Amino acid sequence: MSPSIPDLGTTLQEHIDALHAWPAGEALPEAAGEVVAELLGRLEAGSLRSAVREGDGSWAAVPWVKRGILVAFRSGRVTPVAAPGSSAVDARAPSAFLDKHNLPVRRFAAGEGVRVVPGGSAVRRGAYLGPGVVCMPPMYVNVGAWVGAGSMIDSHALVGSCAQVGERVHLSAAAQIGGVLEPVGAAPVVVEDDVLVGGNAGVYEGTVVRRGAVLAAGVILTRGTPVFDLVREEVYRAGPSRPLEIPEDAVVVPGGRAVTREWGRAQGLSLYAPVIVKYRDAGTDLATTLEDWLR
Repeated sequence: MSPSIPDLGTTLQEHIDALHAWPAGEALPEAAGEVVAELLGRLEAGSLRSAVREGDGSWAAVPWVKRGILVAFRSGRVTPVAAPGSSAVDARAPSAFLDKHNLPVRRFAAGEGVRVVPGGSAVRRGAYLGPGVVCMPPMYVNVGAWVGAGSMIDSHALVGSCAQVGERVHLSAAAQIGGVLEPVGAAPVVVEDDVLVGGNAGVYEGTVVRRGAVLAAGVILTRGTPVFDLVREEVYRAGPSRPLEIPEDAVVVPGGRAVTREWGRAQGLSLYAPVIVKYRDAGTDLATTLEDWLR
């Protein structure tokens, strides 16, 4: 970091903490632009992440990194943004796209190994995409997200801010991986390696999907969603300080459970409930190898 701004601290974290604590309503110093640029550059390079896996396998947010992203929003100016496929914008004319000047759409070089197919996709500055990631249009990856090597983000899929997606993951069409930016200490949404997320599935509110799991089309997972395991005869729920977790290799499908209160039972009502119907085996793996052909 530039020696011209020692008053903010000596490390990137100290710079960010000082800027985040800057009095509300006061303009941030010019040094904020340089601090934000370094933070976003490190996130894009994958040398810094907004969440980490601990030694016990649990996932935790990195609060100072998320504070840095909030500083980026605070310090950014809303400016016209060029339309997809265009490199120029006339700042004097009305624009269909307006965003923070320091959080533009990322541009990739061929040597990075990321394939972004034309058609309206966008990856925001400060997001990491590993080699071999394929982006089918239109899709979106937000700031602070991390997507591992060899993963596919299909049409209309979203990877939210600070979400963590592992290697060789397939996010099918219209899949939603929610973002968790605030509060800064809140657990991230995590999809570990080799997971298949079916079309129109959604993973939200700090849920962790463990390695090798399969979420069928239409599965929705949130902190308030109990998941019923028919194989192990267990029910998985989030706790006050514990995320909802889907076990490794679990195959989850949309299901329902009967309403037990008298009036609801009399109406024949049921509630949505994700159900684990099996655990991934050689047959399940064979059924998911189709994605290899898409590469």
